Amino acid sequence: MTRSNSSKPLGRMLAYMLGRRPDEFGLVPAPDGFVPIKELLKAFNEEDGWRHVRWASITHLLATEADSPVEVVENRIRAVDRSHLRSPVAAPQPPKLLYTCVRRKAYPHVHQQGIASAGYPPIVLAADRGMALRLGRRRDADPVLLTVQVGKAMAAGAVFLQAGEGLFLADGIAAGCFSGPPLPKPPKDAAARDPQADGKPRGLAGSFIVAFDPQTGIPGAGRSQGKGDPQWKKERKHRRKPKREREPPPWRR
Repeated sequence: MTRSNSSKPLGRMLAYMLGRRPDEFGLVPAPDGFVPIKELLKAFNEEDGWRHVRWASITHLLATEADSPVEVVENRIRAVDRSHLRSPVAAPQPPKLLYTCVRRKAYPHVHQQGIASAGYPPIVLAADRGMALRLGRRRDADPVLLTVQVGKAMAAGAVFLQAGEGLFLADGIAAGCFSGPPLPKPPKDAAARDPQADGKPRGLAGSFIVAFDPQTGIPGAGRSQGKGDPQWKKERKHRRKPKREREPPPWRR
């Protein structure tokens, strides 16, 4: 098999993925048919027998096939023949439940503000949980799976488009129209973070406690003010009785 012939299976696969059934692989082409190359390679990586496909494989196809089934512009790729490609259509009666994933870090914000689209493609939802997780893992190794109550979302103004079999698009899903796992636990309360919160004194780094004289109430009273004995010690020495002189031994008398 020549090098040119070895690229034909890849060419046929690309024509099918991009020109006929992108929804089967969780791909949503833009209105002009283009798909980000990065997304395409992620889809290949999920398919048995096609995980070896890299960008070099596609450039080899483009260089060796006179009638390449795909064309590339910058970082996007699309099928040359898009006559069988179905555009998204309005879905007046989508399934009662749809699934989508969000990044784990974004989940607390999404839980309060709802799911918003950052551009094209809009929010991609799947009728199958497995497909939703497959799409979510393309952006986060551990995504959060959300279950969208479609009827409630439509009542809140959401419009759903069907993009092939089992895939749906929406511009936004309002908060309260979907459910997910419990939110991550918040940080410990202030009492746990603040050592003074329980009212108990704590040692202060780099400081000292001033002692008060119990009789005068003066800070530091009675403490030494420099070298030598403190005043109270000197006075006690003066009050001491002088020691008795010892009598000299007899041999000294």
